[in-house]
Formats: sequence, structure tokens, C-alpha cells
Amino acid sequence: MTDVATAAGTRSGPRQHLGWALVLISIAQLMVVLDGTIVNIALPYIQHDLGISQDNLRWVVTGYALAFGSLLLLGGRLGDLYGRRKVFMAGLVVFGVASLLGGLASNEGLLLAARALQGLGAALASPAALALITTTFPAGPRRNRAFAVYAAMSGVGAAVGLLLGGWLTGLDSVFGLDVEGWRLTLLINTPIGIITALLAPRFLAESESHPGELDLPGAVTGTLGLLGIVYGISRAGSDGWTDTWTIASLASGLALLVAFLVLEARVEHPLLPVRVFTNRTRAASFGAMFFAPAAMFAMFYYLSQYIQTVMGYSPIKAGVAFLPFCVGLVLAAGLSSNLVNRIDPRYLAGVGTLLAASALFGFSRLPHDTSFPISDQTGSYLTDVLPFILLMSFGMGMTFVPLTLTAVHHLRAQDSGIGSGVLNTMQQVGGALGLSLLSTIAAQTINDRVTELTKAAQSAAAHGPSLSAAQQQAAQVVAQHQVFTEGATAAFLVGCVLMLIASAVTWVFLNVKHEELATDGPEGVHVG
Repeated sequence: MTDVATAAGTRSGPRQHLGWALVLISIAQLMVVLDGTIVNIALPYIQHDLGISQDNLRWVVTGYALAFGSLLLLGGRLGDLYGRRKVFMAGLVVFGVASLLGGLASNEGLLLAARALQGLGAALASPAALALITTTFPAGPRRNRAFAVYAAMSGVGAAVGLLLGGWLTGLDSVFGLDVEGWRLTLLINTPIGIITALLAPRFLAESESHPGELDLPGAVTGTLGLLGIVYGISRAGSDGWTDTWTIASLASGLALLVAFLVLEARVEHPLLPVRVFTNRTRAASFGAMFFAPAAMFAMFYYLSQYIQTVMGYSPIKAGVAFLPFCVGLVLAAGLSSNLVNRIDPRYLAGVGTLLAASALFGFSRLPHDTSFPISDQTGSYLTDVLPFILLMSFGMGMTFVPLTLTAVHHLRAQDSGIGSGVLNTMQQVGGALGLSLLSTIAAQTINDRVTELTKAAQSAAAHGPSLSAAQQQAAQVVAQHQVFTEGATAAFLVGCVLMLIASAVTWVFLNVKHEELATDGPEGVHVG
């Protein structure tokens, strides 16, 4: 069975089968994306129950991101070689079993191993899910709508994770059984993943397989190279860019990736064919999708902390505060999927990135006052936060749909899995790099302001009336809020610059016409 025959066979089936196929793919993608944030709010509870040190606690999040980001290329290629539905199902089963192990973990080691295993499952399922859209849905409006749903799931996953994580963490029983709420953030994936995998053969057609063509040297060097890069970037966010292990990890990762590229140019069946990057429009899509998520992840990271720490929202209320982002992104993705039939992707993604950059600039203007004596100035959700959350959601909804379409358009059928893997890798590595870069900038801003405020406080204490202990404590809390806000706004401003870079790449290099997105074409067809 060939990819063309498979796709044709699926497309000729009932419309309801296409609908259910999209449901399965969307559920899988939502589950994979939200798992990056769903445990964030539960971290203090996990730390208390399992006795995890503060230094190791970050690995609950980082371990998942490391395995996911470093194995995406391999996962995408495995789908091309052994069947995308088969790899999709395997990824979901691995993800579900790993979630069960994590939810039942009795110690730190088992939980961290389960999170890494979840990352493996996600790396198998996510690129296969995107590739299945290209082989299941015919080019044109139906595929565009499918990509819109996929892009919406990718975009709202982080926000849904925060909301769901806040709600589940607050539970202390389920079906009458006593269970720590944080365990539910993991256990909820098990039935969803397993059921989705079992339903896949009924609604998803299998692709052609090419067993025996796996590039093992490329798989080893590429995976370890990406692991070194992702680990180094993640470590830089907490230990700094001058840390010995950060430098060693980045250097070894770069060296391995250079070796990987040399190998790929010489083998008959490379893990990452060079032809994936030779198309200008596709390369531009990958580049823009490297910078845009870097800025968006910063919004979730810092804004969720601002809403809870500075504005005093509870975890569940903070999750609800992001609901407008979900609604706006879904609406914008639906609108974008219709407009892309009539408007070139360059204009949709270009305007979308400009809207997102404007939103990040708006977040960079969150009010803070670091004068002394301290004045409390935390801002209002309705006036200082909500308008820019909505602007960001519409911007990203208009960006993700056309860029996802152009990133996999005109790929050879046998390369759609690896093409999807490259796109996902760009998002993960770009997000990790952006968050680490912005964390460094925010930390430096905070340190500088703390030093300045300390000197000002000492001067005020020496020349003015002394404050009571209660006044000193209240002033310290307000000062911490204001200093954090200044650091976060500095990060938002740099995020705005990153989004403008994504916009520039889009406007200059993304030159495919909207008419071409309505047709299938092999590699080598001119696209602009």
C-alpha cells in the first residue's frame, strides 16, 4: 500500500471518519503539549510528598522537555520508515504507561524516569500526528481546517495545562478514593492515551513502510546532539551561560550535530534528508517557528507567575485567567484556516506575528514602581493583562495555521514524518532557548534592581524614621513584587524582539501563494 493509495482510500471514506480521525489526532497533540505545563502548579506538592530537593525539582519539568526535544527527529523518521499510524499508536501507549508509572511513583527516581519516558512517547506521537494530517486529508479547505485544529491544540495546550493542573492539584479524592491531587495530573493521561491508541486503526489509515532503511549512526549523533543542546540551554536558564556544564553540554551538542550533518550528506537513506531544507518557503517556516514559540513560552512562564505572585490569584483562578487565550486562539485559527484559501500565508503569518509582538510589548508595560519608599502598584487584570492576552491569542492563531501548512507543503510523501519532526524540534528547541535567554535577562534585571533598592533602603533608614517590623515586612513583600515585575517586563520586551524577528523572516522569505496550498505536489515543484 502506498501513501497515495492510503490517503486516497481514507479520503474516499465517510466524512464522519475524517472527523473522528481529526479528533484522535487533536486529542493526542493536546495531551502531548499540555503535559509540558500541567505539573507546573503541582510542583510544590510533588516536592513535599516525595521529598525532592529544590535543585532536583526542576527535572520534573526539564526531564520531559529533554526527552521530547531530543527524540523528535528520530520519532518523525521512524513514522516514515515503519508506518505513521503504528508509531503514533506506539507513542500513545508509551505515553499512557509512563503517565501511570509517574502517577503511582513512590520516589523521586521513578517519577523522573517516568517523565523522561513520557517525553519518548510524545516524541513518537507528535510528529506522526502532524504527518497523518497530510496523508489523511486532501489538500485544500479540508486540510486547512484540520491544520487549524491541530495548530489550536498546539497553542492552547500550555494554557489548558495550567488550568487543568490547578484544578486537579486541588482535588484530594476521585471516585471516593483518597489520592494526592498532583498524581491526577499524570494519571489522567493513561486512559486517554490508551483509548486513543486503540481507536486509531479504525479511523486512521496506515502509511507505506520502508523497514531496514533506518540510519543508525545519524540517529545516535542527531539524538545525542539535540540532547546536548537542549540540556545546555535548559541548564543555562538556571545555572547561567558561563557554567562549566552548560558550556560543555552546548559544545558537545554542537560537535555531535556537525558530525550528524556530515554523516547525513554521505548515507543513502539519511535520518534527515537535506532536501527537507532546500525549499525556501519551508526553510522560512522552520525559521519563523523557531523564534515565535520562544516568545510565546515566555509569556506563559512569566505571566502565570505574575498573575499568581503579584496579583495574588490562586492556582485555579490563574488557570481561568488564561481561558481567554484559548478562546481567542481557537477563533483566530478557524478564521485563519478560511482566509488562507484566499490570502497568501505571508500576509496572515506576517500580520499575526506583528499582533503577537504588539501584545508582548504591551506586557512589557505592566506597571511597577521601584522608588523608595515603596508604593504598591500591581495593575489590573482587565486593563493591564486581558487585552494583551487576547491580542496574543489572535496573533498566534493567525501565525500557527499558515506556518504549519507551509512547513509540510510539497514534501515528498516519504518525508512528511521527518518534516513534521523538524517543525516540532524547531518549536521545542526555540522555546527552550528563548526561555533560557529571557530567564537570564530577567534575573540580571532583578539582581540589579535588588542592589539598587537595598542601597536606597539603607540610605532611607540612616536618614529617616525607622519602620516597625510589620511595616518592614510589608515593604519587603511589595518590593519583591515590583522587582519581579520589572524583571518579567524586561523579558517580555526581549520576547517582543524575538517575535519581530519571526515576523521579518515571514515577510521576507515566505513567498508561497495561497493557490498552491490547495494542491498536492511532489518535491521539486516550484513554490514561489
